[in-house]
Parts: sequence; C-alpha cells; structure tokens
Amino acid sequence: MYILWVLCNRGPIRFGALKRQVEGISTKVLTERLRMLEAAEIIYRQYEPTIPPQVTYGLTERGQELVEILHQLNALAERWYGSEQREHSNSNV
Repeated sequence: MYILWVLCNRGPIRFGALKRQVEGISTKVLTERLRMLEAAEIIYRQYEPTIPPQVTYGLTERGQELVEILHQLNALAERWYGSEQREHSNSNV
C-alpha cells in the first residue's frame, strides 16, 4: 500500500528513488512487490536500455482508480493518529 502511496504522490519514479522513499524495505522485497503490482496491472514498468539501465515505475489507469481510496485512507489515518498524538501530548503535560 505504501508503494502505491509513493507512486500516487510522486508520480513516475525510478527504482532507486522509490527504494529510498520506502524505508526499511530490501531490494528483493521491493522487486517482488513491484512485480506483483505490475502483474495485477496496477503499476507499469518502463525500461530504458541505457548504461546503466533506467527503470521507472508509475500507476496505470487501473492504479489511478485507487488514488481516491488512498486519499480516504490517509484522511482516516490522520484522524486516528492525529487524535492519538494529541492525547499523548496532553497526558505528558
């Protein structure tokens, strides 16, 4: 889900930049997740045969359909975690 969130907010992005955005994920796991999302036609993979090769990932039309849902989940998380943050800071006063 976080990979989709990054692609939604950053637009098409190269593999290395995506890996830096998704902290704590191994190259192997990121590659597996990207292949799974590509197989489901949620993201696309654009390969440029340069030296070194450039691989860019972005959302397909199908992936774009998820953008509104991702924004709704983000709003919900902000409400939930935002209220938790306020409660924790008030209890520390």
